[in-house]
Amino acid sequence: MLYLLFLLAHLFAALIFIGTVFFEVLILARLHQQLPARVMVQVEQGVGQRARVLMPWVLLMLFGAGIGMVWLRYLPVLAAPLASSFGTLLALKLILAASVLLHFLLTMLRMRRGRVGPGYLRFVHLSLFGHMVAIVVLAKSMFYLTW
Repeated sequence: MLYLLFLLAHLFAALIFIGTVFFEVLILARLHQQLPARVMVQVEQGVGQRARVLMPWVLLMLFGAGIGMVWLRYLPVLAAPLASSFGTLLALKLILAASVLLHFLLTMLRMRRGRVGPGYLRFVHLSLFGHMVAIVVLAKSMFYLTW
């Protein structure tokens, strides 16, 4: 039962995080061509302020539940990740997840130091977008790909 609670918390947090990244990359970034610059600045500031409040909690739930799932069910698989296709794909997924967390922490640090510009944010959003796509593909592939 505890595993199910971790799984549901992980899935809902992933939906929020992935949905936010997809929104920023696929929708918000394209609005620059349709809205006046002053309006886009206000929209981006509003979205950014909300994300800075919400995302730390979402990531805490996402990673906390993920660690709980690993602890309850997948530690034996990760003891020898190359011994099975499932373990290999899970290990790759965890490496990408760690990279996502590193992206987030470095961005928060740079924000505190006032060293985050539009180019950097664009890079981070595109990188996270790629990470998210790969993580979703790996998460589903773990249960269907074997070698």
